[in-house]
Amino acid sequence: MVKVRLKFVSEDEKFILYQNDCNNLLPKFEKKIDLIFADPPYFLSNDGLSIQNGKIVSVNKGNWDKGDDIEKIDKFNIKWLSNAKIALKDTGSILISGTYHNIFSLGRILQKLDFKILNIITWQKTNPPPNFSCRYLTHSTEQIIWARKSYKHKHIFNYNLLKKINSNKQMRDVWTFGAIAPWEKANGKHPTQKPLSLLVRLILMASNENSIICDPFSGSSTTGIAANLLNRKFIGFEKEKEFIEMSIARKIELENNFNIIKNKINDLKLLNKINLF
Repeated sequence: MVKVRLKFVSEDEKFILYQNDCNNLLPKFEKKIDLIFADPPYFLSNDGLSIQNGKIVSVNKGNWDKGDDIEKIDKFNIKWLSNAKIALKDTGSILISGTYHNIFSLGRILQKLDFKILNIITWQKTNPPPNFSCRYLTHSTEQIIWARKSYKHKHIFNYNLLKKINSNKQMRDVWTFGAIAPWEKANGKHPTQKPLSLLVRLILMASNENSIICDPFSGSSTTGIAANLLNRKFIGFEKEKEFIEMSIARKIELENNFNIIKNKINDLKLLNKINLF
């Protein structure tokens, strides 16, 4: 029997972290989760090089991101996605971030597991790193697959809210955001950390106030910070102690500077102007 070790519960009980493998934990939350955001390994740590801040750097993120065997990658994705489906409510949905390294495996497995794919959102980066080899186009986007658990049950979609923050026009599936801002690195930086603004919009889109949001690969818990900003409860699973500690520091920072951080997110400022947040 797997021993689940609870690492951290915030005072408001809206930010909960477990230090453990998500596959050990997801089945324990059967039909409890409204929305999953997952940023699983992209399997791109292949000793390649990139450019960051004008300097040549390795693309390697860590041992958890290494992998060039498509069968093993598929097996990994089948396992965690099967467990994610167990954890989701019948009305629940999942958002999965990826690039060409893993997105095709993820999409195929979602279909095999009978998820209904709703959209593929493209995050267009305003400041992508230049192409180092000059042999192909600069990689300036990441994709986020949005799928719901069931073909039979309706998912949460806050259509009107997204229209309000998009000049009263239907929100399209290409979103432009920059990389993480310097203030988002105040407590350290995860190697695959996503911008808080991106997570706020995703969670705003696909959940309601008091929804339970889960991140199976929590990292530095940007998902949790975004969820708490929107008054959602967060449950995160992360194996690395370093990132658990970083996440706790970020939650404490949010508690001490809630309004300051809220006012740095453009979507929230727009909603506040029209008295919707």
